[in-house]
Amino acid sequence: MLELMAKGGMRIGEVLKIRPIDVKDRKITLPDPKSGRESEIVFIPQKIADRLKEYIKKNSIEIDQRIFPITYNAARVMVSKAGKLVGIHLRPHDLRRFSATHASRSGTPIEIVSKIILRHAHLATTQRYLGKVSDLEAMRWIENMYG
Repeated sequence: MLELMAKGGMRIGEVLKIRPIDVKDRKITLPDPKSGRESEIVFIPQKIADRLKEYIKKNSIEIDQRIFPITYNAARVMVSKAGKLVGIHLRPHDLRRFSATHASRSGTPIEIVSKIILRHAHLATTQRYLGKVSDLEAMRWIENMYG
């Protein structure tokens, strides 16, 4: 669950709704997404796809059953406990924000972060996620590009 949020940019509610029928290799089809569209696609790294497939198989999850049949609150508690294990205050949406920030800081074009990873309708929404850039970080990027 945590990896789907942190590396797939998924919302916790999306993770809790997915079923094996929605998972096709490295693509997850989200039926009835928050955007109001009929469906959306989430792309995930191969390692996560392999682990998810193994988890489904190991737990004998039927094709139309939820992969993670827990409540939203139980998932929030799970994320919080994971954060405490590493000494940080962690909320589910922090993982989605990490996905966006990591992609952006790794050089992924903002359009890909916005439209593909976060599946936002407007770039301005993504820009709020990414927050401010410090002077030090700005200088580092300029130096990397032109130095």
